[in-house]
Amino acid sequence: MGKNLEITENLQKYIDNFSLKLNPVQQEIIDYNNTLGNEKRMQVATSQCHFLHLIIKTSNIKHVLEIGTFTGLSALSIALALPDDGKLTALDKNEETSKVAIDFFKKANLDDKVQTMIKPALDSLDELKNSKFDMVFIDADKMNYKEYYERSLNLLDKGGLIIVDNVLWHGEVADDNNVDKFTLNIREFNTHVAQDKRVEQIIVPLGDGMTVCRVL
Repeated sequence: MGKNLEITENLQKYIDNFSLKLNPVQQEIIDYNNTLGNEKRMQVATSQCHFLHLIIKTSNIKHVLEIGTFTGLSALSIALALPDDGKLTALDKNEETSKVAIDFFKKANLDDKVQTMIKPALDSLDELKNSKFDMVFIDADKMNYKEYYERSLNLLDKGGLIIVDNVLWHGEVADDNNVDKFTLNIREFNTHVAQDKRVEQIIVPLGDGMTVCRVL
């Protein structure tokens, strides 16, 4: 069986040179996040941006829900991939980072495709309980992952997708000696999804790990 390559900085530059080019505003968000210090860890990887783009383009996805937006990189990546009649609903409780994200959406002339809801995600999900989406992307507070996942299933029809970020948790999920509450919570969440007969799922080792679930 083939082994996954270790992606060094040099190899990542090579990959970037031969991959889909970032939109200038995507690059602006990355540059902005690089000024934030430790907070920049909340940003998705470039490879994940491209993956989301490809999934949307090849799966005829028009309506997307994002739970956790930060400064807007993943949201902008999704909006750029959506068709002209597509719509992204982006949930985040942080007013400051949401304002930054909205400014970037406007700069990319995509603010008409993005509806932002700035309040705790569970409250927003209560308001959206009668809505339907083609895809949900979850990248928010990890302790609520299971609840976000369960709520998301109710918003999708057969064939709908749930994509969840950070499921490998810096590799700590595979370290049995690591028993901090976040690692334990991600392990429990991964077990829950793996045993869920309502979906078929894979873990893709991009960024910090993404689980892709298809509703059966």
